[in-house]
Amino acid sequence: MSNKKQRAVVICPGRGTYNKEELGYLQRLHSDKTEIISLIDDYRQRQGQLKVSELDAMDKYSMRIHTAGENASALIYACALADYQAINQAQFDIVAVTGNSMGWYIALAVAGALAPEHAITLINTMGSMMTDGLVGGQMIYPIINDDWQIDAAKEQQVLQWLAQANQQSGCEVHVSINLGGYLVFGGNKAGLKALEALLPVVQDRYPMNLFNHAAFHTPLLKDVSERALGLMSADMFKAPDLPLVDGLGQIWQPYSCDVAKLHRYTLDTQVVAPYNFSSAIEVAIKEFAPDKLIILGPGATLGGATAQCLIAQQWLGLESKADFIARQKQDAFILAMGLAEQRKQVLR
Repeated sequence: MSNKKQRAVVICPGRGTYNKEELGYLQRLHSDKTEIISLIDDYRQRQGQLKVSELDAMDKYSMRIHTAGENASALIYACALADYQAINQAQFDIVAVTGNSMGWYIALAVAGALAPEHAITLINTMGSMMTDGLVGGQMIYPIINDDWQIDAAKEQQVLQWLAQANQQSGCEVHVSINLGGYLVFGGNKAGLKALEALLPVVQDRYPMNLFNHAAFHTPLLKDVSERALGLMSADMFKAPDLPLVDGLGQIWQPYSCDVAKLHRYTLDTQVVAPYNFSSAIEVAIKEFAPDKLIILGPGATLGGATAQCLIAQQWLGLESKADFIARQKQDAFILAMGLAEQRKQVLR
């Protein structure tokens, strides 16, 4: 292989990525990243919260503790940021950064739109907004066939069921995230229950309610958005050092970024409107033509959704799950740092 750097787009993970298998991720892989971990730990200690290093070092994984918003968000941020710092930048030229859902906040930090102390303030504040009780919930459902191709008729049918659920008394449910071959819905309890009753069970696991997730990216979070805007000003933000692709597929460029608009998008738009991860990936590949997509850890759950976005665009001639698997074996286009084998290809 030549010494020419490879163009890479970095993808930051969302809330559901630190699971039982990831316990000890920081200890195992990032014992050298003391500066960033201390900064996050010190901040959390001042808030009277458990340090991320303590959460990561627990003997046992606890759904209640590790998936709680105030813990999960800071923990995932620490893991993802440490992974980003471990990328071999002599090998990769990072041309853009994007993320899924909470991964947008991490993307802001990675791209330099938030200084480290502002990034932990934002991530921890947003993650701790519902310590007293979640606002609504989230549920995920596939709209793909076995070949990982989006089934347009199925998607239409699912959206019709969504409209039907909303016609029932006291029900409110919305599309929350477009996640490759899946739709994530956010709504109140009654709305999610009504939708769940209409959706046929597939693969014995969907529709699947996401534990400890609120109705993110829906109008139900209007109050959270207003509180966030009151707590955090645009002064915390600056123009990014790297282009950022957001959940509408908009690009925020280093030299033409309106910081006030970036602040408003982050604490208002994407909090209350759907997050289109599929659109973000489409724009990232078409506008930046990367040689690789690097998904930061912890976990590797975004790999499938990202692959489904590539298949939807027939990127690199990929038309099915089999095409993608064959391509990954031959010359992986997606490198997920949460997978040991792929991680090796990314490290310095």
